[in-house]
Amino acid sequence: MVNANVGYEFEHWEFRLEILNLFNSEDDDIAYFFESRLPGEMSAAQDVYFHPVIQRSVRLSARYKF
Repeated sequence: MVNANVGYEFEHWEFRLEILNLFNSEDDDIAYFFESRLPGEMSAAQDVYFHPVIQRSVRLSARYKF
């Protein structure tokens, strides 16, 4: 996954632009292997559970430093 980050500082101000998942990758961010059991099930099932990466996101921020 590729992220981009650019910033600019001027006197007491800081401006920042971040682009997360620049190329909009459709991969898994992390994968977990564990047993789980739903209520009413007799035995646990072993499986891999995953969390996908976030979609392309843009963040713009401004900060004033005292």
